[in-house]
Amino acid sequence: MSNMRTSIKCNCGQRILAKDVVQHGYYLRLFSPSFVYVKFRCSRCKKLGEQFLKQEEWEEGILRDAPLEVSTEEKEQFAQQGPIDINEVIDFHFQLEGINDLKALETAPPPPKRAAKTRSTPQS
Repeated sequence: MSNMRTSIKCNCGQRILAKDVVQHGYYLRLFSPSFVYVKFRCSRCKKLGEQFLKQEEWEEGILRDAPLEVSTEEKEQFAQQGPIDINEVIDFHFQLEGINDLKALETAPPPPKRAAKTRSTPQS
């Protein structure tokens, strides 16, 4: 098993990315493990934090965001659909109540298509 870390997290649970890092540096030691120092400001809670990682656990990829698995066409389609409203949540809830097993879920008809949502108030 690898001893590499996959991410750095704030105390609030938010993953720290390169844009959140204020400072990072190396603490080199001769007779004990060397460390990488990462100082960051959390994008969620806005608090300053810091972590020391063993140099063996450090990799620049820790601070990179994971790539999305959706295509640009799918992103555009989701953006056009707008946010999920409470009526859609209620409809979905009732659809789930009517399903007894996974086979029924596979054969269930898709939900009816709704028109694209438009905002009634201008957004600036």
